[in-house]
Amino acid sequence: MKILWCIIIILLTFFSSKKQLVTNSAKESIGIQDAHAKYDALFSKHPELIAIDFDFPVGKPNGKVYYNAQKFKSNNHLGDDWNGVGGGNSDLGDSIYSIANGYVCFAEDIGGGWGNVIRIIHKYKDKYYESLYAHCKTITIKAGDFVKKGDLIGTIGNADGLYLAHLHLEIRDDIFMGIGGGYSENTKGYLDPTKFINEN
Repeated sequence: MKILWCIIIILLTFFSSKKQLVTNSAKESIGIQDAHAKYDALFSKHPELIAIDFDFPVGKPNGKVYYNAQKFKSNNHLGDDWNGVGGGNSDLGDSIYSIANGYVCFAEDIGGGWGNVIRIIHKYKDKYYESLYAHCKTITIKAGDFVKKGDLIGTIGNADGLYLAHLHLEIRDDIFMGIGGGYSENTKGYLDPTKFINEN
């Protein structure tokens, strides 16, 4: 009898958790649909801010006097690290520019190894992309702003002295991911920033 009750409890737990999983998936799906609808409405109201093309976030034009110190996938890196050619902290406080027209969905200091982070949603060729800029010294825009390609959005920082100054840039084709860790063997949702900018 005791064994039978254990089996019943296990089965009830299994079906209950399965139902919860389906409910959570449905909620997540609705949340994504709502976000897509929100961005569709925003860019419909502001078609002039749909991305036409992309540029590098530093050294106008085309990353002049900067170099990509740690490329996408190097040591499982999920972005590019842009450094001034002077090395060290020579680029501390230098300008960061939006890589394309878009909508600022996040701009805050989240501390830790990330520091000040800016996240911008770009509508481009009927798809959505996100650019993420990390370790910023300052942020000159706020969530809810629209930006154009080349607009000043912040300055290069060092995450309160954790690193030598540089800009960590990520480009994602999944705009619903969390902040992440900056490094992973799994690159699903992440694009090679330099390759994407050069091709678009």
